[in-house]
Amino acid sequence: MSTTGIELKTNRRRLAEAVELISSMRFAISLLTVISIASMVGTVMKQNEPMTNYVNQFGPFWFAVFDKLGLYAVYSAWWFLLILAFLLLSTALCIVRSTPKMLKDMRSWRENVREVSLRNFHHKSEWVAPLSRAALAQQSAARLADAGYGTKIVDKPNATLVTAKKGAGTRFGYIFAHSAIIIILVGGMLDSDLPIRFQQWFLGKTPFAGSGLISAIPEKHRLGLGNPTYRGNTMIPEGQASDVALIPQANGVLVQELPFTIQLAKFHIDFYSTGMPKLFASDVIVRDHETGKTFPATIKVNEPLIYKGVAVYQSSFEDGGTKLKMTAFPMQGIDAKSFPMTGEVGSSSELKRAGEEYSVEWSGFRPFNVENTGTTPDVRAVTKGKSFNEEFAAGLDKQLGSAAKDENKDLKNVGPSVTYKLRDKTGQAREYQNYMQPVTLDGAQFYLAGMRSTPSEAFSYLRIPADDEYSVRDWMRLRAALSDPALRQVAAARYARRAMPATAGANAGDMVRQLEDSAARSLAIFAGNGSQGGYLAVSKFLEKIPAAEQEKAAGIFMKILNGTMWELWQAAREKEGLAPVTVDEKHARFLQMSTNALSDSFFYGAPVFLQLDEFTEVKASVLQVTRSPGKAVVYTGCLFLVLGIFAMFYIRERRLWVWVRDDESGGAHALMAMSTQRKTLDFEHEFNDLKAKLAQSA
Repeated sequence: MSTTGIELKTNRRRLAEAVELISSMRFAISLLTVISIASMVGTVMKQNEPMTNYVNQFGPFWFAVFDKLGLYAVYSAWWFLLILAFLLLSTALCIVRSTPKMLKDMRSWRENVREVSLRNFHHKSEWVAPLSRAALAQQSAARLADAGYGTKIVDKPNATLVTAKKGAGTRFGYIFAHSAIIIILVGGMLDSDLPIRFQQWFLGKTPFAGSGLISAIPEKHRLGLGNPTYRGNTMIPEGQASDVALIPQANGVLVQELPFTIQLAKFHIDFYSTGMPKLFASDVIVRDHETGKTFPATIKVNEPLIYKGVAVYQSSFEDGGTKLKMTAFPMQGIDAKSFPMTGEVGSSSELKRAGEEYSVEWSGFRPFNVENTGTTPDVRAVTKGKSFNEEFAAGLDKQLGSAAKDENKDLKNVGPSVTYKLRDKTGQAREYQNYMQPVTLDGAQFYLAGMRSTPSEAFSYLRIPADDEYSVRDWMRLRAALSDPALRQVAAARYARRAMPATAGANAGDMVRQLEDSAARSLAIFAGNGSQGGYLAVSKFLEKIPAAEQEKAAGIFMKILNGTMWELWQAAREKEGLAPVTVDEKHARFLQMSTNALSDSFFYGAPVFLQLDEFTEVKASVLQVTRSPGKAVVYTGCLFLVLGIFAMFYIRERRLWVWVRDDESGGAHALMAMSTQRKTLDFEHEFNDLKAKLAQSA
């Protein structure tokens, strides 16, 4: 034999072994195990998020590791697609190898049996009938056919064999189930982003990571109408239209052209009493680019618009550019004069204060907020403790899934809120959330000013007490007065004269001056003198006093501070020509809450407090736009899978043979044997019934 022949045989053997391995059950189970693990990873880890989110979550080292493994887009990772391809190949080879054998076995009558082999069957029976061999064979075949069996009579040497079968269609279960896997995999690949990946690999399409008008995005970032499958989103404010969808990618977005334009005429939203969305829908006008035809439609949750093979689903809703009118109150320096500001959600405004330039990025607006006000968390310290927002969230969590059931009397609408970021010239930003209306907490009304340094944090809230006019102006006057050394000196002098007892005698003047100095120093410590102030500054001052005297000194200090703050409040009102407030419990409590808020304001970190005065709400609908050519393919695969499982579990193959030969008595002797792949109680009953039916006399 030549070397070439040996090599050819070796290659054939290796190919056969490879086919045997790939088409084996253990190989398919291994692939399914890996796919299951990858699917769990894809379920636990959010997919296709911006890369910065993953860096913040996992850190630089693990971010790089997970990125190399493709875990941020598991279902489109090259290794995942390769595994699916191998599973498809394995299943196809398994079908190719097994189907001809199964079809041949289904058609086979298994007539090459002998009497001795039938006697070795567990389920067998014998009887003698006063009929000829041919007549008994015909009678047995007829009775088996009446029982639903297919029969065939075969002549044997000195005997006649009646072979019968029923339920051979169970083999189709195997074929259908394995075919279903292939069909579903093909359908899934058709609906995956594999076509988009191909366009990125071979047509030079790249995600767009910049900003600006969608119409100005270059062609290399756009996918044409011929794209067979996609899943993107489009946000449309009321009165505006869109003819593209944005497909999110790990490092940007791809712009998908649509064959029609969607114009949002009106957005509808209803809420439960808990504030959870109950219903939202979009009234749209669709214009076909090809024909120019227009028609109205309403898109609801679970009621999509399907046109030209594209399904448009109601996904969510956003703010579409609500117009805001604000009043800005200075939070630094001696200036208490407010000034107006305007903004639009989704845009930014310039802000100049004390020679510094800021950018106000208006990021969100909510027309109403249903919050749990039954608890009264201590949120005065902005830097520690559970925030008011966390308490709200805890209350709302109890309502999820039960919005239409029991009502929580602590859930109240606390009115509109606005969210914005204040960014300085270095690019550093803090996020703020302010409520338009005062919120009642502990029997008093407060304006809540939320702040957080990073998006991962919950908002911490500064409580600004509402004054007699239900505004923040009195507190703002007090804040500005605290920063004014001249007004602090006036307040200290007034406090010293008021606090000095009439029995002070000849030393009254010296005592007044000493008390005035102490009061002025207390206000200066609390004001911070350009550094950190509030209770933190007071505690640092008291630490310098011997420990044995700190408690007594703290009591005296706070008594002087509270008394001087009252006079400072009156001096601030007097400066603006306002009448002094009456001395009563209500105003004393307001002053105490104001003092607490002043202490917390040093952590607020903003040059102004922006109070929402008016708004013109503009809603926007977020629609999911999909083209899924593989959906019908997957449904077909599911049908095949159901048929396959039904055939495998509910159709039982039974084989039966009756060996008929002449008997010495002049009649005919019959030997019946029966087999099945799964022996059950039903099979036992069927065997006994057939045994009795075949053996009974005519």
